Amino acid sequence: MMAQEVSGNVVDDTSQPLPGVSVVLKGTTQGTTTDFDGNYSITASNGNILVFSYVGYETQEIRVSGTTLNVTMQSGVSLSEVVLIGSRNPSRVAVDTPVPVDVIDITELTAQGPQVNLNQILNFVAPSFTSNTQTISDGTDHIDPASLRGLGPDQVLVLINGKRRHNSSLVNVNGTFGRGSVGTDLNAIPSGAIKRLEVLRDGAAAQYGSDAIAGVINIVLNTNVNELTLNVTTGANFTKNANDQTGGVDGETVNISANYGLPIGTNGGFINFTGDFDFREDYGRMKEWEGNVFNLYNTVERFANNDDYDLTQLLDENVDDVNFYAGQAGIIPTGSSFTKPELQTILSGDNTDAELAARGLVRSDFNMRVGQSEVRGGRFFANLSLPLDDNGTELYSFAGTSSRKGNSAGFYRLPNQSRTYTPAYINGFLPEINSTITDKSFAVGIKGKINNWNVDLSNTWGRNAFLYTIGNTFNASFQKASPTTFDAGGFNFMQNTVNLDVSQFYDDILKGLNVAFGAEYRLENYEIEAGEEASYSRYTAEGQVITLATQEAAQDFFGASRPGGSQVFPGFSPNNELSRGRSSIAGYFDLEADFSETFLASFATRFENYSDFGSTINFKLATLLKAGENLNIRAALNTGFRAPSLHQLNFNSTSTIFDQNGNPVEVGTFANDSRVAEILGIPELKEETSQSISLGLTAKLPDANMTITVDGYFVGIDDRVVYTGQFGGDAIAAELAQANASAASFFANAIDTESKGVDIVITHKANIGTNMRLKSDLSGTLSKTKQVGRINASQVLEDAGLVGTYFPEDSRVYLEEAVPRTKLNLTNNLTVDKFNVFLRNVYFGEVTEATTNVDRQQVFGTKLVTDLSFGYKASESLTLTVGANNLFDIYPDRAAQVLADGGTNRSSGRFDWSRRAQQFGIGGRFLFARLSFKLK
Repeated sequence: MMAQEVSGNVVDDTSQPLPGVSVVLKGTTQGTTTDFDGNYSITASNGNILVFSYVGYETQEIRVSGTTLNVTMQSGVSLSEVVLIGSRNPSRVAVDTPVPVDVIDITELTAQGPQVNLNQILNFVAPSFTSNTQTISDGTDHIDPASLRGLGPDQVLVLINGKRRHNSSLVNVNGTFGRGSVGTDLNAIPSGAIKRLEVLRDGAAAQYGSDAIAGVINIVLNTNVNELTLNVTTGANFTKNANDQTGGVDGETVNISANYGLPIGTNGGFINFTGDFDFREDYGRMKEWEGNVFNLYNTVERFANNDDYDLTQLLDENVDDVNFYAGQAGIIPTGSSFTKPELQTILSGDNTDAELAARGLVRSDFNMRVGQSEVRGGRFFANLSLPLDDNGTELYSFAGTSSRKGNSAGFYRLPNQSRTYTPAYINGFLPEINSTITDKSFAVGIKGKINNWNVDLSNTWGRNAFLYTIGNTFNASFQKASPTTFDAGGFNFMQNTVNLDVSQFYDDILKGLNVAFGAEYRLENYEIEAGEEASYSRYTAEGQVITLATQEAAQDFFGASRPGGSQVFPGFSPNNELSRGRSSIAGYFDLEADFSETFLASFATRFENYSDFGSTINFKLATLLKAGENLNIRAALNTGFRAPSLHQLNFNSTSTIFDQNGNPVEVGTFANDSRVAEILGIPELKEETSQSISLGLTAKLPDANMTITVDGYFVGIDDRVVYTGQFGGDAIAAELAQANASAASFFANAIDTESKGVDIVITHKANIGTNMRLKSDLSGTLSKTKQVGRINASQVLEDAGLVGTYFPEDSRVYLEEAVPRTKLNLTNNLTVDKFNVFLRNVYFGEVTEATTNVDRQQVFGTKLVTDLSFGYKASESLTLTVGANNLFDIYPDRAAQVLADGGTNRSSGRFDWSRRAQQFGIGGRFLFARLSFKLK
């Protein structure tokens, strides 16, 4: 039989087109979904059976007898489309899987919702998923950490077309949720390239390997052909707090996305291309700096500068010039001859108000950029399928490349600080972090049948690189010789995975038995690249690089040592530079059996061996009981693991971290096999292990066109990897000095945790009258994660009384309370003729400020965010949409002016909203317009 392209149109029983209908070639995983107009195309031969299924409609199985097949769906039994994750059975649908799987139609969301990047789409549609744009957190400003079921960003495995996706090269070490973790850069994948998302909300390490403790996100790429889709979206924040809380418009964005596919040959082959470009402006939400800016020495500098005097001369040991200009300023009597120590005491006094007036400045001139970084980027993806014969043998491939340039800013360097070299920046400066993020991936494979066995052999390669250029900054210790822009180096991560998957479905054993087994070989490499010398070095007053403990750094007028390296982000030094690799091998075996019409069970086991820490074996047992025609009860029990990433094993650098009071600390991150770790008794990293159990039910209410799924879960994780607090002391003083650091942090298996919760998903579909359709989805998650048992500290740490530093209080809050543990989402989608109305309300639970001071752990209350959009289909090819995210301009609670200890987390006006606890961001109301063009 010759394969051919079969196409058609699917409508409901009122002749209205049905988008999102699952069309699957029976007995295989080959399938597609109908587009917005109900059209589909699929490769099939005459005599093959196509299975059409959709929530709220009877499933239909129709034999192919030509190239055109139109279908009318009849309202009735509720059924979701066949999924590729959670089960290796080629015909298992979402409501009949023994574990919870969400199927998310990206086409619908990108046509109607305001979000265009993948992280934000998931944040507003998947209740158990959390991701927010970060601020004042170095590289994390440019890659948003994401979480599933409240677990870490590195405990979620991401697949593309069922193949493992590589991680980002960035490790989060600044003050954000997921601190110490390494996630996957979902924003490197254009949403226009995606057909659908499958979110497995259950541990799956026994099926898919390391990282799948919280679950799996599978991205299924587009397969459309002979169809051009073009989306242009633009928008901005129209909010009361725009432009540093003065109101108006800011944060302008534009996204242009195009998708087109071509058929290849006559057997249903295709190649599908997606390209997109986006740009977002930065925005700020800091009103004004409320602390000190200038001291009296800065006043002396102003008088000297107005006299065209060389300000560097004020810093030498001859203070005649300082006495002269201090007299000119009226600070001391004219003609005085104070000594330098005397002048240091006199000139240290605050003179902010007078200097602001004299220089024509206001406090808001010293604001930071607290809000959103600027990002400009482009992405290109391709998806290929090439049938090689009429027996289902197929060569397939997908690939992608992306490049993003980001610009964020750090803490303002004030003129009264030793880290500000005022001869270069007389009013201080706002240092900028410029990132260049490149991501490349390529996968190729061949699959077909050998003696009735489905065989799939593939290779998947990916690389992510992150480079830093630090601008508008200075190496204060290098003084007048310092440049203002630095190449600070960066890092990259490469992963190559070879998979062999073999399976066969026996329909004559029991009521159906699926047997699957396979193997995996994975190579990984992590590299740190050094920056230029001035980006990381500290210098003496004579301009010599400090290499000995006896050398002293250059000092400011008051005798304070000036810090080395590029301000805001010291570069990586040759001592940080490294290239580390490892390999792993794995084998798995998977059985899934329908013992009767009402009971199925599956068992999976997987063995993995890593070259750098050893072996692990994991198991999973899952069952599904059909308690009635429309009621399923499912349960799963599994063990899992996560290997510490190469980043966590090897990352080392020095960063400027600001504490809860806004004071800078140069913190060195040291590897666990370093001399510093040995002195402090920091153990070497090992794998995390987990045990989890889930229990749920799925119900169909045919008369009401409704499906309901409820799933409870418990996940226990032992030896969880966290980023420690900051260690100091004389014992490691020499090592800290060598790293230009004043404190040390590490990655460590410090704690055990327990997570539990309930996920609920309710879907309803109704026809109203003759031309109106309403689809409603209510989903919610209630979860709780907590640290349990004792902290896993060494005897050395316990004897030194440093257990509280090993896992400090702010780390506990980041883990347990810094992201919403309750999230509810109600989405209503109403279609009337050519009009569409999209309404979504998302309820975000409370969060807590992550700080070591218990009295300052402010709780931020619950919020409800509303999205609304209106679409009009002007023609078969053109759709116009306008709408709003956060229609009512809701913000999280403000940071309190005064807390229990009399202090505040506002850091003298820097943070009116928390940067350590995130619900939905601080952008405010976002209005957008979208033009969607589709040409067939």
